[in-house]
Amino acid sequence: MTRITIDVNGVEVGGNTHQNLLEQLENAGIQPEYQCRSGLCGACRCKLNQGSVTQHDAMAFVMPGEILACQSAPQTNVSIVFDYQPACMKKQVNEA
Repeated sequence: MTRITIDVNGVEVGGNTHQNLLEQLENAGIQPEYQCRSGLCGACRCKLNQGSVTQHDAMAFVMPGEILACQSAPQTNVSIVFDYQPACMKKQVNEA
């Protein structure tokens, strides 16, 4: 597993090369829109500005330069942009 940086609408978070972008963003407290998680609906569509991803086959239509966050795993540092600002939630840390 390789550690990478994911830039989402100007916010940088740490990531890896084995999980899809949607899962990694959620783990970092960023909540992009989605409905199906299987590449059917296209709700998680975003523009890939920089870097490379491996994208699994999907039924949703994407324009050139766009990817589906639920079906794409980054292979390098990436910069992606959603047409909206995804919600961010604070992650709670439990201390014993």
